[in-house]
Amino acid sequence: MSVLAELIEQEFTESGVFPLGFLYASVKNVGTTTAIVNGLELEAGEAKDYPFVGKPYPEKPFDPQDSTLYVMCVY
Repeated sequence: MSVLAELIEQEFTESGVFPLGFLYASVKNVGTTTAIVNGLELEAGEAKDYPFVGKPYPEKPFDPQDSTLYVMCVY
């Protein structure tokens, strides 16, 4: 049986992007300063989810700035 979904779990200290076509994503700011996720501020300790909605998402950028982001993504 072939794998149908790919899971990524990683910490980022540099900017990145959730890939085009992802199905679910979660990001938590585990650092001490504000980060930017999809153009919005994510304060230290806060998290944001992109839940499964039955269709793939367009890519979404993130930038830890001077913080660290823990990212989980299924595509």
